[in-house]
Amino acid sequence: MYLRSEDSYTHMATALKREQDKAAKIALDPYFYQSELVYREELHQILFRSWIYAGHTSQIPNQGDYLTLELGEDSIIVVRDEEDEIRALANTCRHRGARVCELGTGSTRLFACPYHAWVYNLDGSLRAARHMGEDFNKDNYPLKSLSICVFDGLIFINADPEAADLRDPLSNIKSQLGAYQLDKAKVAHQETYRIEANWKLCLENYLECYHCGPAHKSYAASHTLQDTYERVEEQVSAMLARAPQVTGVQGIEREHLRIYANAEGFGACVYHGRYGLYEGYITGSEDGKPVAPLMGHFKDYDGGVGDFQIGPVSFMLNYPDHCVLYRFLPRGLNACDADIIWFVNSDAEEGVDYDLNRLIWLWHNTTLEDKFIISRNRDGVHSLLFEPGPLQPEFEENLQDFIQWYVQTLQRGCEMR
Repeated sequence: MYLRSEDSYTHMATALKREQDKAAKIALDPYFYQSELVYREELHQILFRSWIYAGHTSQIPNQGDYLTLELGEDSIIVVRDEEDEIRALANTCRHRGARVCELGTGSTRLFACPYHAWVYNLDGSLRAARHMGEDFNKDNYPLKSLSICVFDGLIFINADPEAADLRDPLSNIKSQLGAYQLDKAKVAHQETYRIEANWKLCLENYLECYHCGPAHKSYAASHTLQDTYERVEEQVSAMLARAPQVTGVQGIEREHLRIYANAEGFGACVYHGRYGLYEGYITGSEDGKPVAPLMGHFKDYDGGVGDFQIGPVSFMLNYPDHCVLYRFLPRGLNACDADIIWFVNSDAEEGVDYDLNRLIWLWHNTTLEDKFIISRNRDGVHSLLFEPGPLQPEFEENLQDFIQWYVQTLQRGCEMR
């Protein structure tokens, strides 16, 4: 039995050894959802060393435009500076730590700390610091910068000064992701769903479709991923065979899988696969009918959906007429923000080319269903009577990959203590 008062790195190392012995075939021990020490190590060893989706270039089109991202107790500013370069900056004054940007989005010429009025330029350099004396050198105190990668209009950030490369891994799915021309898309809607549960429960839920049939009736009625591959292989194979000709996108049927321990660099997961929709459905909507103009290079609907992963906690489901991006960000030991972003062509006009309610219906309602079942999962892993059981080999295969990588990463962190 885990007691918070007895938590330590020794306790964590022992628990990790038990997980290693299980070889990711059994669900994680509840300790890993309850320990504040584990949570702090996850931020340090995993999330702040991984590539995370931060925004879209259309959200900051002009110099001085910015948005912020909240991760754990940290805030990060993504801004277009005076040279039209997109930067990621820690939203923390270099004097005594106050936030220099309070709003989630906006436009500004400068960032000014409200506490002692230190002022920063858009590139993060310190512009002014009141009464600091002649020996004070402003050049030594810029806002801390994060690594950044902009790919097809998608902005990714990484807090690790030695971040693994992401651009080369992403080049492996350039044709598949590029088919949607996301650099010429816009955000039609973005919504944050606060889930009062450990972030791993949210991520683990997304990584498996074992629950899709029982929990998501609308999704399961339209998406073949909810069934075993053996039962849908013929239909999916037929879709993949026709996909290049029907969509007009060569290579769209090709799979690429380099995630977690098999990623090309730490936290630089890249995956693309394409799976089928059941007969009568050609996109991800309530009735399976189109909800927006075709995206990018698409010429027609092939009855398939593009499934993407970029980094450990950012995912996309891309239909021929719209794209949906999921991102899971921990906000505390028992709080996670599930952010969903819906994309359409930049020239698509709401109320004319698409109805917003129809566009977001499927994944808005699916996420509300997820929020409910994750809350039940949270209650279960906090039970003194819970004992983890075996993972389903097909539906929960990606979950097993995550657990194995997660355990190995935390083990290396413990060994360095």
